[in-house]
Amino acid sequence: MGERLQRPKIDDVARRAGVSTATVSRTLANPEQVKPKTRDAVMQAVRETGYVLNVAARNLRTSRTHAVLAVVPDVSNIFFSQVLQGIAATLRPAGYSLIIADTGNDPERERDHADFVRAGRVDGLLLLNGRLLSAATGELAGAPTVSLCERIPGSGLPHVETANREAARAMTERLIEQGHRRIAYVAGPAANVLEHDRFAGYREALEAHGLPLDASLVRPGDFSIRAGEDAAHALLALPARPDAIFACNDAMAMGAIRALTAAGLSAPRDVSVAGFDDIEFAAAYNPSLTTVRQARTEIGARAAAMLVDLIEGRQPASREIRLPAEIVMRDSTRAR
Repeated sequence: MGERLQRPKIDDVARRAGVSTATVSRTLANPEQVKPKTRDAVMQAVRETGYVLNVAARNLRTSRTHAVLAVVPDVSNIFFSQVLQGIAATLRPAGYSLIIADTGNDPERERDHADFVRAGRVDGLLLLNGRLLSAATGELAGAPTVSLCERIPGSGLPHVETANREAARAMTERLIEQGHRRIAYVAGPAANVLEHDRFAGYREALEAHGLPLDASLVRPGDFSIRAGEDAAHALLALPARPDAIFACNDAMAMGAIRALTAAGLSAPRDVSVAGFDDIEFAAAYNPSLTTVRQARTEIGARAAAMLVDLIEGRQPASREIRLPAEIVMRDSTRAR
């Protein structure tokens, strides 16, 4: 009978690298705390021996799971794809895995995820859903928590977001610079904090340029393509139609363009249309969509880095990060 193959042990790595087992452990757990020369030697030894870290044993020893839960209200929403990429790319080299919870905005599913956190099955929590999982549990038994994208009013949580108010004001001012004066606004859900910020920016731009806020040009929406279509149909039925439409997100802007087409009109020939987010389809839409580009990957990366600091007992450099956005002018708008 052949000799049974032995699984490589941490001692084998230490001998080959010429360091102690403690140094190997430290390198694998916190590589940034080890000198580059030592780190390179250890990682080379790991590759040569085929050593695989026993994650379960490490977690039992440290009372940590090395996992993070990201709570997303709707994982099918393409907006979140780059945010999640930024989160994963930051967590991976820090030694954490990412678990994604799609709540579907369902309170029952949110309670299930709250129980998951309370059971100690993750080390930290990233909230992309704009609210706490359970108002009664606060930060859920002390689990480090960071909110991102949509802040949670009154929570006091560390947070990363786009400077939405300033970005919406900048987009409205760009439309004004193009000669547009009757600028309609398609809103997001009334209770949504992003909607509040973006509408405030729209209103401020009008006021700064001496333009009236016409209530008939402000239409309700819910971030969906259908809402954008409905809003645009209502705007086109006005005695004097708008010469530009600024929608609170890209999906509603695309819906507005569809409504224009259905009415025998077009953007930007008859009405300029702008959105917010710069989702993946915005550049490929027909016409390509003028929009506000959020640094979505950076939002995810900065939030994940902040959470890792909290989990590992470090104070983040800042508990409130507001990232600037970029105005992207494309074919759906033009100067009058």
